Amino acid sequence: MSMRNIAIIAHVDHGKTTLVDKLLQQSGTYRDNQRVIERVMDSNELEKERGITILAKATSVVWKDVRINIVDTPGHADFGGEVERILNMVDSAIVLVDAAEGPMPQTKFVVSKALKLGLRPIVAINKVDKPDARVTEVINEVFDLFAALDASDEQLDFPILYGSGKQGWMAHDPAGPQDQGLAPMYDLILSHVPEPRIEEGPFRMLGTLLEANPYLGRIITGRVVSGSAKPNQMIKVLAGDGSLVETGRITKILAFRGLERTPIEEAIPGDIVSIAGLVKGSVADTFCDPAVETAIKAQPIDPPTVSMTFMVNDSPLAGTEGDKVTTRVIRDRLLKEAEGNVALKIEEAKDKDSYIVSGRGELQLAILIEQMRREGFELGVSRPRVVLKRDESGQLLEPIEEVIIDVDEEHSGVVVQKMSERKADMLEMRPSGGNRLRLVFHAPTRGLIGYQGELLTDTRGTAIMNRLFHDYLPYKGEIGGRRNGVLIAMETGEAVAYALWNLEDRGPMMIEPGWKVYQGMIVGEHTRENDLEVNVLKGKKLTNIRTTSKDEAVRLTPPIRMTLERSLAWIDDDELVEVTPKSIRLRKGVLDPNERKRSQKQKEAVA
Repeated sequence: MSMRNIAIIAHVDHGKTTLVDKLLQQSGTYRDNQRVIERVMDSNELEKERGITILAKATSVVWKDVRINIVDTPGHADFGGEVERILNMVDSAIVLVDAAEGPMPQTKFVVSKALKLGLRPIVAINKVDKPDARVTEVINEVFDLFAALDASDEQLDFPILYGSGKQGWMAHDPAGPQDQGLAPMYDLILSHVPEPRIEEGPFRMLGTLLEANPYLGRIITGRVVSGSAKPNQMIKVLAGDGSLVETGRITKILAFRGLERTPIEEAIPGDIVSIAGLVKGSVADTFCDPAVETAIKAQPIDPPTVSMTFMVNDSPLAGTEGDKVTTRVIRDRLLKEAEGNVALKIEEAKDKDSYIVSGRGELQLAILIEQMRREGFELGVSRPRVVLKRDESGQLLEPIEEVIIDVDEEHSGVVVQKMSERKADMLEMRPSGGNRLRLVFHAPTRGLIGYQGELLTDTRGTAIMNRLFHDYLPYKGEIGGRRNGVLIAMETGEAVAYALWNLEDRGPMMIEPGWKVYQGMIVGEHTRENDLEVNVLKGKKLTNIRTTSKDEAVRLTPPIRMTLERSLAWIDDDELVEVTPKSIRLRKGVLDPNERKRSQKQKEAVA
């Protein structure tokens, strides 16, 4: 059976996973009476909750006796490491573009990677049924994007489809016909996408995706470049530099057949398969016949730009809510994560009790922390810091991001002001339809940490911000941090409603009555710039004298809900987020007030 390998690439929320749902449905993958969940490819619990794709996944359909392997990819720039590797497995890509939003930063990122590899993409304009769709302008924007990315004449001559993934139709004209479903897309894939390139020689496969299976151990997915492999065959694994990683035996070969992975007797060249049985082989390694000496060249991965310190939870409440609390289990979990996620980098800190984890952005690291807390881990996490570099002349460089903000015209002034305070340079401002403006900036990553929440507050929730790593450029100087101080608990115990009520004029609270607090824990935000120690355990003095006026019922203002992402963005350099399976608490790095003052004086003396 002949085959085609294709990836679906697009910006976040442009409809990749929904389109894959319809492709599977209309190809006869499901039985007529089969109950099918929405966004079936987002199998991970966090993916379902957040409505985003985090991990790339493969599936396959059969159309007119041709097997089409389809890879669904993440849209967030933080998970771009996944997309870069996936493009090595396929021979073309469907670039999905929202008919209203047009090409966005992540579209630009993935398309540039696809064009560099020489792929000839298909452009699909999705969501043409939206009331604010602007199909003609979006097509022109896509063409301009391809031209700006130095596409060849062949790549610029891209076929275009229009339709709605949600309604399950695609056509060569925005008006339809809609009754053919996705058949035009299938037919275009067969005619436009070349058959897989097959090289001469024995079995070789580049590892692209890695996962752990409780029954089969490590499972590596990739495309067979040359030769074939069978279960029980001896193979070896070569690192990128050609050195031997390990030798082992294939225990099982699995192929994607619809939503299932089915064991097969032989991996044929050009097919995307998963192999089990090896212990050390990882992503970007070459899995090959023992006779092969040279490794397959893998795509270089963009460097991490943000780092956090993960440490053992040493608060007075440590170990009361989670069961994985020691340095050793945290270390093992982080190293296991780094094996499968090549965009992550793990280093041991100088104090040996903490680890510096570097990644593409706060979202990627926040997802890792969320997964760990659900697995029963307790840990302390520092504020995200950017990864700085020095060039040959010794000049300090920092990561700069391209930021696109879509905002209502009335709120554009405050956005421009706040971005300039964060040392951002505005590149362009243009209307994007419906009394909205599109603002494009180059901004330091440092200045963007924690800005998402502030942006939504300033624009009443109407702004949409998209970010993409641009380059390392000269350091832009100091950027001011949080302006307000914090309210710090001075004793350990349970918070009392009367005490919280009395402290309301000092600033908004982050805790509720009955919550456990400890000395050094942050319980609220101070209205002024300095930190203030407060007593949240102080109850009302009761006497036996009756008064004519009844005591007023204590009515508390609802506290600020600090989610994980909001906490990481809000804390200062001397503060930590304590993460447990049940709670997210904020605290000072040094809990004892006297020691805290002493360390502050030492820092000031050094400065």
